[in-house]
Amino acid sequence: MQMVVKSYEELSFLVWINADRIFTLGTVIAGLLAGAYLGQAIMQP
Repeated sequence: MQMVVKSYEELSFLVWINADRIFTLGTVIAGLLAGAYLGQAIMQP
């Protein structure tokens, strides 16, 4: 049981460390999509 609890704690710690990377990746993707949308809207005659 202790091994399961320890594994869960380590896994949750890794997810907590990488949460900012996931947020950053999502922000970059959202920015690229918004830029592509605005670029398409501006370039249409």
